[in-house]
Amino acid sequence: MTTFEYKKMMIPTADLNGESSLPPIAGMVNVQYKTQTELDEDDELFIGYGFIHSSFPYRLQDMYDRELKDTEINTVVLENEYLKATFLPEYGGRLWSLYDKINEKELTFSNPVIRPCNLAIRNAWLSGGVEWNCGMVGHHPFTCSTLFTAKLKLADGTPVLRMYEFERIRRAVYQMDFFLPDGSKVLFARMRIVNPNSEVVPMYWWSNIAIPEIKKGRVIASVNDTYSSRRGVIKVPVPICEGVDITYPVNNPSAIDFFWKIPPEKRKYICQLDENGYGLFQTSTKRLKGRKLFVWGQGPGGDRWQEFLTKDDSGGRYAEIQAGLAHTQYECLPMPPKTAWEWLEAYGALQTDGSKIHGDWEVAKAETETRIDNIITDEKLAEILKETHEMAITPADEMIMCGSGWGALEIYRRNKQKDLPMCPHLDFGKVQEQQIQWKALLDNGYFSDTEPDSWILQTEWTAMIEAACNGADEYNWYAWLQLGMTYIALNRIKDAKNALERSMNLKQSCWSLYGLAHIARMEGNGKKAALTALKAALMKIDDISLVKEAVRMLNDAGLYNSVIDFVGTLPENVKKVGRIKLGLAFAYARTENIADAEKLIYDGGVIVIPDIREGEISVTELWYIIEELKAKRDGREFSRETAKPPASLDFRMGAVK
Repeated sequence: MTTFEYKKMMIPTADLNGESSLPPIAGMVNVQYKTQTELDEDDELFIGYGFIHSSFPYRLQDMYDRELKDTEINTVVLENEYLKATFLPEYGGRLWSLYDKINEKELTFSNPVIRPCNLAIRNAWLSGGVEWNCGMVGHHPFTCSTLFTAKLKLADGTPVLRMYEFERIRRAVYQMDFFLPDGSKVLFARMRIVNPNSEVVPMYWWSNIAIPEIKKGRVIASVNDTYSSRRGVIKVPVPICEGVDITYPVNNPSAIDFFWKIPPEKRKYICQLDENGYGLFQTSTKRLKGRKLFVWGQGPGGDRWQEFLTKDDSGGRYAEIQAGLAHTQYECLPMPPKTAWEWLEAYGALQTDGSKIHGDWEVAKAETETRIDNIITDEKLAEILKETHEMAITPADEMIMCGSGWGALEIYRRNKQKDLPMCPHLDFGKVQEQQIQWKALLDNGYFSDTEPDSWILQTEWTAMIEAACNGADEYNWYAWLQLGMTYIALNRIKDAKNALERSMNLKQSCWSLYGLAHIARMEGNGKKAALTALKAALMKIDDISLVKEAVRMLNDAGLYNSVIDFVGTLPENVKKVGRIKLGLAFAYARTENIADAEKLIYDGGVIVIPDIREGEISVTELWYIIEELKAKRDGREFSRETAKPPASLDFRMGAVK
């Protein structure tokens, strides 16, 4: 009998420590934003479509540390005689564990800790299990946030776990219904995205599955070609590329993406199978047409990142197999107005003939597809998707956890402005603290005088802010602040500058100064930008977000002595923040103060930057700079080509051993 349990799990966890105090207007680094291609004219990829340049209006989740404390986490567990699936509603609904009860094996790489790191659109991200990404290119805004979580059932009484949210950038709703019927050898994930708007929106979806990196593991999909991230986006053959069988994750020396080019008529699946032909498989109905293999590689950066993302010294190495709406992660698809996209995914254990899997590629594919068909066919998946449509648009029986209040606010706005309805079968609860000021603006036409704790980027709300500033809020600094930040997000820089200067004339605030600093940066005046950011931070010297930005911009402008002087005035708890220590170490190195720079980089063993970004090599670069200065001081040669940074400081994902 299938069971549905809502229970606690004790796991070592690093605290997120809330959100940044600032609007995310500084821009965003995303390793997927590569637009150079070497493709054929019939590939028809939407490369570059739907890219965003910041997470605005979402505030960044960049305040976490790396201290692990035993913490009770809320989970939902679906279980039958074959599988046990454990979900984390408070972390984007992630499938944390999928356990094969028959073979007594974990099918995914299940991280032994919850340790946020900087790989997502809002910064914080977790490795392990299966993550669902909706909306825009990258790890989505809810990967470390609580989703609405509810319970309902299929027509035969099988319990269903439902998780959903309103995504604010695309103004769309995504809904995930999971069920594990009696006798089923697969976990079903019934996905639904709704564009309730009257215009086309760019849409993105990737289901990211972490799998253990095993020496003889082979990734199988129905392909003979793959798009690769080797030089922008190119097409290479499968399985042998440049003399290497790339279908074995451990054969790839450095971090790389392979997006399998599955022909339209072929079955949509992906799996990793070990030397005995056993492992996890994922398959879906045809709408989810993309499949991917990601590897960290065998180089120093890949080693370091895999250590960094999990428990210290745990040796947890993994790769990812993924499934998406598009062929690659460098594109979104145009989603028509007033449209719902639905598909069904299935996850389970697969046992095949290992001798066939680890031989000829065509034989390996045929063996895999036959064994998957024996568990569930394409036709059966399509049939279940159709049969469960009514369930997918039926209200839940019980609400377990609430997500954000933004969906409730959007429903309130739509009702008040007689706009199109939005998923009436989903309960989005009530507006919460961050939405109160926006509900008041909608009801009254003006803001209160407050400190900012939220932002909105949406045509209807921009019009309301503009109307307030030209009416009841003409003399309200806060309304002009909101308008200025909105204009920056819309790249209306001249209008943003006017609005923020108006806000400053009405009331001096660190937030307006912060916005003006970034406008100066966009105008090419790095020194003015840095000094304005410094002024903003000096107004609120215990605000870690403001201080980090000031230190970064001062260093970017070459004002190294200002960094040293400024950090010297900070409270002790702020000085200890990794990103600020790194900025100070760079300032010391750039002023050739080797002793103090070395003291910081080797502080407590080596410097640790909890929010170091995927692809960022600042720590490694700092080591090189210090070593070059020491060589110059000592009158000896130093070569970056032959020098090897300490493993704990080497984040170079492209380097090979």
